[in-house]
Amino acid sequence: MFVPASSRASDAGKKIEVDAQAWSYLIVKGDTLIGISGEYLDRPADWPRLQRLNRIADPLRLVPGSEVRIPTAWLRQTATVAEAVFVRGDVTVQRTPTEPAVAVQSGGTLSAGDVVRTAADSSLTLRFADGSRLLVVPDSEVAIVQLLAVGRAARPVLRVRLERGSADAQVVPGRVPGRDTRFEIGTPAINLGVRGTEFRARVDPKRTTTRVEVLEGRVLAASAGSGVMVEAGLGLVAELGQPASALQRLIGAPDLSGLVPLVERLPLHLAWPALPGAQGYRAQVYAADSNDQLLLDGVFDDAAARWADLPDGRYRLRARALDAQALEGLDASAEFVLNARPEPPFTSAPADGGMAYGAGAELRWARSTAAARYRLQVAATADFKSPLLDSDDLTATSRTVSLPPGVYHWRVASIAADGDLGPFGDAQSYTQKPEPIRPNVEAPQSGADGLLFRWQAPAPGQKVRFQVATDSTFDQIVLDETTADSQTVLKDPPPGTYFLRARTIESDGFEGPFGATQQVEVSRSPWWWLVPGGVLLLLL
Repeated sequence: MFVPASSRASDAGKKIEVDAQAWSYLIVKGDTLIGISGEYLDRPADWPRLQRLNRIADPLRLVPGSEVRIPTAWLRQTATVAEAVFVRGDVTVQRTPTEPAVAVQSGGTLSAGDVVRTAADSSLTLRFADGSRLLVVPDSEVAIVQLLAVGRAARPVLRVRLERGSADAQVVPGRVPGRDTRFEIGTPAINLGVRGTEFRARVDPKRTTTRVEVLEGRVLAASAGSGVMVEAGLGLVAELGQPASALQRLIGAPDLSGLVPLVERLPLHLAWPALPGAQGYRAQVYAADSNDQLLLDGVFDDAAARWADLPDGRYRLRARALDAQALEGLDASAEFVLNARPEPPFTSAPADGGMAYGAGAELRWARSTAAARYRLQVAATADFKSPLLDSDDLTATSRTVSLPPGVYHWRVASIAADGDLGPFGDAQSYTQKPEPIRPNVEAPQSGADGLLFRWQAPAPGQKVRFQVATDSTFDQIVLDETTADSQTVLKDPPPGTYFLRARTIESDGFEGPFGATQQVEVSRSPWWWLVPGGVLLLLL
């Protein structure tokens, strides 16, 4: 079977040069040089040249496990293309160094020599001829070096170079032994030879450090004249011009079992328990039924992902932890549904935890431009399991609810014109109280200082507002006093007719209705406070 020339550790330092000039075929039992030549040489009759190049004594007796080197120029090969199966955001391709970059469209194709770039909040998924995929995340640059089909069986040969950013590769194993896809990724610091595996590679912004994490299969990593085989569950950090670092066990997957399955609020906030030893987390959101459609990608300091916006729908969260070397660990995955629209209206009254007095409460909310009508629920418990009111036909932005004294909870949702019901807004609570008792003003008493008015003492926290006017409409007020006391004095009132009234003010500032207006006649005698009957109280 074909393997990269660099699969031998002794050749690792020559990987890029050798790969461009020759291939290595790993001999299996039953192979002959003539059979290999017929399968892979553009001119099968050149097998004697291949025999001389590899110094093979007997072309019919090949040693299993040994290699046959085949110059690239001798291979039977045809060019293939890569398809952009998913494009999100600003993704461009530059065909040649002198041509301007153009936008990549979903369904478009890329060829050898193309350089693709993803901007912030953008991603690209490429599918190669054999079904292998390369996911290019935001802020990345990938050059397509080689896309070939080699031999009669058209075995894919894929070579790309990751200049910056990050790429996730899923290489399809060959269905026939010895026919695996040859997939190689080069970076400024390291070169990766892959056969039938899933792995990630990331190049830092300075292009001096590459991080590699292998999830399935294995990857040969070659740098600075040495090579190391990276098995599944391991990773390494490679610095430009230096041998690859020691292999590291990848940190475990976070626990997403407690992820809330229904999200009804924006901005999007998804949280999970912190993982011991984690220095940060990478979180990604995909369409629920597709590994190709990367919609959101971000690195976060704590065990939570936050994004400003996302359309309503079904999604899959993929999250992994970062260790002290910034190697990304094993993935965890969980589905969730986002249903945040139409957004609920803002409630305005009563205030949360406020009071309503009298026979009922007027519940009010703001008008939502996305709503054709509203759904209102009122319940005696915060879980709304048995609502006392559940109405979904409200077109106004208020509703008066008559309920006996007690504590109640209410919430409102928007309903779009097409009948789409959005999430409820945050539940509010209020206390329904009886209307405050109106103060009962006693008959005034005359004294040397003026008229003394008394009423029953207000309850703790309550106050009384007491008004005296010279007209029954209370436009000409001569006394307006708010007090927690049970009496007040109108000093030296001139003779005439006076009108008075009082109301109770609750501790939260709510003012009850005024009691009945009363009329006082003050005698015109200068000694009115000594004259029996000098003050006459009339109830209007």
